[in-house]
Amino acid sequence: MRVTIDELKEMKSRGEKVTMLTAYDYGIAKLVDETGIPLILVGDSLGMVMLGYESTIPVTMNEMIHHTKAVARGARHALVVGDMPFMSYHVTVDDALRNAARFIQEGGAQAVKLEGGETVAEKVKRLVECGIPVMGHIGLTPQSIHQLGGFKVQGKTLEAGQRLLKDARALEEAGAFAVVLESVPAQLSSLITARSAIPTIGIGAGAGCDGQVQVISDLLGIYTDFVPRHAKQYARLAETIKQAVGEYMGEVKSGAFPTSKQSYSIEEGVVTELARTS
Repeated sequence: MRVTIDELKEMKSRGEKVTMLTAYDYGIAKLVDETGIPLILVGDSLGMVMLGYESTIPVTMNEMIHHTKAVARGARHALVVGDMPFMSYHVTVDDALRNAARFIQEGGAQAVKLEGGETVAEKVKRLVECGIPVMGHIGLTPQSIHQLGGFKVQGKTLEAGQRLLKDARALEEAGAFAVVLESVPAQLSSLITARSAIPTIGIGAGAGCDGQVQVISDLLGIYTDFVPRHAKQYARLAETIKQAVGEYMGEVKSGAFPTSKQSYSIEEGVVTELARTS
């Protein structure tokens, strides 16, 4: 059975930590899902780690739907969350509804995530009323990096902290089933978590959150352009991949690959007849 939003809320009430990872394709989604992880996010971070953009801002709805379809086919247990890209929900409630519905109907996701607090609460409320589960995202919101002045920690002053507390409350009241806290001081994250009835999922927000999310490419050590401070590399697959490719190149050049094990054959008589008659 697939994980539900009610189960996630029950995990918070039991004090059980929630784990979430990103995935962007069928193969990785299938492997991650087989571990039993409850949440998979098809993050707009794919713009950087999969498509090579400098930020998440250029990512389009069609690109997000394309990757969400692949992940949904690979994940049979985890709740799949589609990340609504820049300007897919900002202008009108109708835009938000139309694009969120695409994630559910076309993409096969079970929920969507959007960035912002009080400014998007009305849209969150309307999506939830229409039966679309919504995960919020406050703190460092990558789609707003130009407004924020870059990838900076949020909520370090009294005023900024009060604003984040209001944002979290607004999302909860609008019906969000969880909220991501990104690049928020650990003490503030703990305060938001204690005051919230819905799970908080931290990324660079300390251990006091109800759960954690990481970008799979950071966790596996595949994306080497930079490693965020909040990331921990549990593997360094970039080196493993380069080593494997190097060995392959060497064996092709030397003639060591392919061998008979990687080749197919037909009866010699057929080859003889082909050579004679062709």
